[in-house]
Amino acid sequence: MPRYAVVVAGGRSTRFGDRDKAVADLAGTPMIRRVADRVADATDRLVVNCRSDQREAIEDAMAGYPNPVRYAEDPEPDEGPTAGIRTGLRAVEAWAGGADAAGGRDAPAFVVACDMPFVDPDLVATLFDRLDRDGRGDPPDAVVPRVDDEWFQTTHAAYRAGPMADACEDALSRGDRKIIAPLFELDYETVGADDLAALGVDDRSFENLNTHEEFEAAAEAFARR
Repeated sequence: MPRYAVVVAGGRSTRFGDRDKAVADLAGTPMIRRVADRVADATDRLVVNCRSDQREAIEDAMAGYPNPVRYAEDPEPDEGPTAGIRTGLRAVEAWAGGADAAGGRDAPAFVVACDMPFVDPDLVATLFDRLDRDGRGDPPDAVVPRVDDEWFQTTHAAYRAGPMADACEDALSRGDRKIIAPLFELDYETVGADDLAALGVDDRSFENLNTHEEFEAAAEAFARR
């Protein structure tokens, strides 16, 4: 089965000012394209979750992307990242299942926020491998990095599309928009600090950019590469 990436880009970027952070220039490349490029070799297809008013600019940013791309617009904008993940994973289900959308319920998808341009492709591949297990035992519904005892990186994790989308729906229906809430309804596994260190993954993979100052620091880092 193809491996999917879902980039969640529907947030309003309130700490970034009037511009849409998703397509803001980051060292000569729109930030969302930097995120998508980082996961291109570890995935086969890309779904971009966005608002309808963002779509044209994001499509321009994604022009020439090497993998097939589809867009999943939020039916109701501004419901938060849980809703964005739900919408993106429903699009994965439909794409993977074709005429029978239910056939895509187990499709593997790596979900990442559009403001994480340092996402590590080797970590993405590892998350998929652990989600799949190559037929060894019952696979989990989610594999999530957890760099300390308090924080799960739920917008930097691999999921089975159907179970996670259902869990997001359940959380939203009871009025719980916390990004962590759907995870606790799933059979999930974590990748901890020791595993991340063994893979050579540092905290920068999980860095998200919210302010102009953070953008400037990230641009300098890309310029040095």
